[in-house]
Amino acid sequence: MKLSTKGRYGLMAMYNLKENSGKGPIALKDIAKEENLSESYLEQLFSLLKKADLVKSIRGAGGGYVLSRDPKDIAIGEIINALEGDISLSCCDLGKNANCGKLKDCATRDILSKLQGQIEDVMESMTLADM
Repeated sequence: MKLSTKGRYGLMAMYNLKENSGKGPIALKDIAKEENLSESYLEQLFSLLKKADLVKSIRGAGGGYVLSRDPKDIAIGEIINALEGDISLSCCDLGKNANCGKLKDCATRDILSKLQGQIEDVMESMTLADM
């Protein structure tokens, strides 16, 4: 399993906001410069993060972005899901695809289901504050 650049860069940007928490809004151009990322790409990511209520935008002079909650209250899984969508390891979506002809006889279903659960547990147990 590999996270796309959305997930990796989004985590980097959220970490940057966490590190600058309490210093006021941070402009995307500053995050882009510090993290060596594209500002236009960050705009796309922050649109998703804002929609998921993980960040707030502050308009005007001195504006930018701030975390919408305390870093200890933002699970890594929330960030990843906001940017990547729900991550599923199984081609049959772990039994949610009723049209799968091999649903009952799938050789990989049990192990992928177990891995999926472990990944979800880790992503929900770790917070932005843990980074």
